[in-house]
Amino acid sequence: MINGAHVIIYSRDAEADRAFFRDVLGLPYVDAGRGWLIFALPPAEVAVHPAEGGDNHELYLMCDDLAATMAELEAKGAACAEPESVGWGVRTRIDLPGGGAVALYQPRHARPQAPA
Repeated sequence: MINGAHVIIYSRDAEADRAFFRDVLGLPYVDAGRGWLIFALPPAEVAVHPAEGGDNHELYLMCDDLAATMAELEAKGAACAEPESVGWGVRTRIDLPGGGAVALYQPRHARPQAPA
């Protein structure tokens, strides 16, 4: 049975984005060799949304207190967009050094139980 997921973020500056995940987001990691860091993620969930045209995937990180988490990240040099309220939560976008972005949100929706 499925026992995990592996998310890949493509970057124009992978080394800078790895440092961001390590030093700013503070995610635990292992070095798989030659500087290829693999980061542990907190418990995750997946949703499937309808889309027109090609497929598109996004990474949303979650937190319990968006304002406090943004303050912690900004103190470490992260650039966060102005938070916006959406029906299912409050979200921001965090710029990655390599030019991409990830979303961060405080959910208002029900959360599934992680499998045991």
